[in-house]
Amino acid sequence: MAEAFKDQGGAATMNPSRFERWIASKVMTRLSQTSAVKARHAKAERARSKVGATHEVHYFHQVEDGYSHLAAQLLMPLLARYDIELRCHLVRADRGKNVPESALLARLSRYESHLVAPGYGLVFPDHPHEPDAHHVSLATRILAAQSPETFPEIAATVGDALWSGDGARLDHLAEVAGCAAIERAEEVLEAGTQLRREMKHYSGAMFYYGGEWYWGADRFYLLEQRLAALGADRESDRDPIASRPAIELPQRRDNKAFTLEFYASLRSPYTAVVFDRAVAFARDAGVTLALRPVLPMVMRGVPATREKGMYIFMDAAREARSAGVAYGNFYDPIGNPVRNCYALYPWAASQGKEVELLSSFLRHAFVLGVNTNTEGGLRKVVEAAGLDWIAAQAHRQDTAWEALLEENRLAMYRSGLWGVPSFRLLDSTGQAVLAVWGQDRLWLLAKKLCELVNEASPVS
Repeated sequence: MAEAFKDQGGAATMNPSRFERWIASKVMTRLSQTSAVKARHAKAERARSKVGATHEVHYFHQVEDGYSHLAAQLLMPLLARYDIELRCHLVRADRGKNVPESALLARLSRYESHLVAPGYGLVFPDHPHEPDAHHVSLATRILAAQSPETFPEIAATVGDALWSGDGARLDHLAEVAGCAAIERAEEVLEAGTQLRREMKHYSGAMFYYGGEWYWGADRFYLLEQRLAALGADRESDRDPIASRPAIELPQRRDNKAFTLEFYASLRSPYTAVVFDRAVAFARDAGVTLALRPVLPMVMRGVPATREKGMYIFMDAAREARSAGVAYGNFYDPIGNPVRNCYALYPWAASQGKEVELLSSFLRHAFVLGVNTNTEGGLRKVVEAAGLDWIAAQAHRQDTAWEALLEENRLAMYRSGLWGVPSFRLLDSTGQAVLAVWGQDRLWLLAKKLCELVNEASPVS
């Protein structure tokens, strides 16, 4: 299986040279440091103040994207509360290397948006199927006809009609709010998509301010924090519009009736940010943890671009800072370091140390900046996990991990998931009651577990 996927080269290479690995690691470490982030923010603010410009926020809306509908519901509250100028753009779905599993992502956006919405005080109907193509076209044409002033006012209303499957309401909105010709709508879509491309991003539901991107409702709290720090919050004595929901444990510990499947990767920044927290959550909640590691995306044939990799790494750094998690002193473990660690995984698991091994590897690669591509680096990983380095030598060439990780990959895909970290919450029969993707979904897992455990064992 190690040979099953071809090296894609470029930014997606799984075999960088020693120098490439070193320089990339140095650059990413430096860029993600808190001091560097503050310096970039300060530079952007100086440039804005120098010309007397307003706080300009760009928003990129993808009509058929569930996450975009959640974001659209935040536009008017954002305008009402913060002293900003909001520029809204329609965009197409990216079908290139940045979004290799576009159909899976579209389906996940519909599924997750329904689950996530209440946590942010938003709404999204249970909508398992693609929205009607005619309705999508009409919704796009309505939004393409809007002025900068009317777009934020109507975007959520149009989205509500679309995701409710209410064609009659869309027809009415087209009459009262205007509807662009198909050709004009295509021009607007192309202009927004091109601008997003020039600004080096690829996703819908994105906000952009002062050199940084913020994804939808899930990163809205970070945008709010930044604007508030600049004095742009007109109601600073109030709670933010959309804070990240808290992670709340059940009133009573589970009795191991539920299992948390955790799909993790050794080169994933988001996995590094959440790994120890997910393990602690399972322990504190009393659920069984089933660790299911997979190969990094580029090592299993999923393409990647430099701009996507940069965004993921920097976004993970922000999420780590917000969660109070150490992160960012990085030495890229792609390729052989990952393989070498996974070769030891079945042996570590036989000693009940599989969690410790992966935790140690991620800590050394993403927090301590250890070059795990050396004997000394790997030894540090192994010994910090509580394993014997001398005993490990007998397992360095083991290949049992290959079939194990491939089965995990296939199971992840069968669940409608493909990225890491991903989670599945299973009941006592092994049936999935929740499947989610992302380090920012621990609160959702906790919410679901609370519902199930508290319902089964109400506190008297």
